[in-house]
Amino acid sequence: MRLQPRSNLTRTATLLAAALALAGCRSLPADGAPAAPGAPQAASVPADDNLNAVLWMQRSIEYRALSETVFRAATERLDTALADTSWDALVAAERAAAGDASSLPPAVILDIDETVLDNSAYQARLVVDGQEFTDPAWDAWVEERKAIPVPGAVAFTQAAAAKGITVFYVSNRSAALTDATLDNLRSQGLPVQHDGVFLGLGLQVPGCEQAGSGKTCRRQLVGRTHRVLMQFGDQLGDFVQPAANTPALHEELHGQYRDWFGARWWVLPNPSYGAWEPAQFDNAWSLPRPERRARKRDALRTDMQ
Repeated sequence: MRLQPRSNLTRTATLLAAALALAGCRSLPADGAPAAPGAPQAASVPADDNLNAVLWMQRSIEYRALSETVFRAATERLDTALADTSWDALVAAERAAAGDASSLPPAVILDIDETVLDNSAYQARLVVDGQEFTDPAWDAWVEERKAIPVPGAVAFTQAAAAKGITVFYVSNRSAALTDATLDNLRSQGLPVQHDGVFLGLGLQVPGCEQAGSGKTCRRQLVGRTHRVLMQFGDQLGDFVQPAANTPALHEELHGQYRDWFGARWWVLPNPSYGAWEPAQFDNAWSLPRPERRARKRDALRTDMQ
């Protein structure tokens, strides 16, 4: 039997329905098949407090420019500091304990990590792997001897050394990491006059007792034999030891030594870690990460009053 022809309207409706059905089938990929190009992807990267901080240090021109600016400005102040025999970058208590410096040869003191050596590759590994800092992993990184110079650090330290200024590195890297640290410094062109210029954590200073990771005794040790023209670091404790790690004491010390910054003391930018962070959660690293994050969030200012 011969079928009767459909009307044009019926035929159009049928074709449209078939096309929509086929389009719907194509929009559902088989298991494991990639989504169509341009399709929105579900968020699969876990939140990490350090992602933007580390990325900024590695990729932004602004970070490079800030570091270079600090070291260039410090270089321009070296001759003034050298000529003034009363110029000293140790706080009064540390200088008093070390003795008079007016006739001593000049030196500068620099922290190492994020001050002269850039360890952002280690921080990036933590972000990518979803891990937190541990001493064994950090020590293994130091042993790799792969840290690169912070922008401007080589030029400044070489300029200081050329003027007869001894460059000391007072760091909270363990003294057990001396060989790896000195190898890394030398390989990157940072001056190492002798092995004793690295004063690591755990170094015993005769006549000076200090618990924890404070640098007071090691600064005094340098001050016994040298007039310290300048100090460089990325944390307040690289310059003066707070009695406790609290925001209030940080504010107090900043107010007390405000005029020293940019003259005797030079701060490098480091948003990825530092004493400022645990100060926001009462230094309670034993708290779970979500609780630490919540306390840091609570510390945010939504107005500046």
